[in-house]
Amino acid sequence: MNIVAQILTVLVALEFFYIFYRQTIQTTSKQTAELFSFSNDDVANPKVQLLLKNQGIYNALIGVGLFVALFIEQSWVLPILIYIVLVALYGGYSAGKVSLFFKQAGLSLLTLIALLF
Repeated sequence: MNIVAQILTVLVALEFFYIFYRQTIQTTSKQTAELFSFSNDDVANPKVQLLLKNQGIYNALIGVGLFVALFIEQSWVLPILIYIVLVALYGGYSAGKVSLFFKQAGLSLLTLIALLF
């Protein structure tokens, strides 16, 4: 794996840890509400908080998976990145927002390109 792909993989993992932080640690903050296009009332709702925290754990595990793949079994990086892109495709499609796809998968797509070239 080339150095550009390695650096980008670390950045993708850090992005997922940042999302984890926002969703699980800073669930009710104004910045979290803005980041995920929620109102302050939405993030104050205990049911929404539970959903965000569960999603945050999922995102942290993707970050862990990328670090494990990068430092232990590099052949796992490509499938994890493909998974991220597929989930982002579904998210963008189900939300009816193409921009959501690029927010969720932009850095992962760049990393895929770096891996393939």
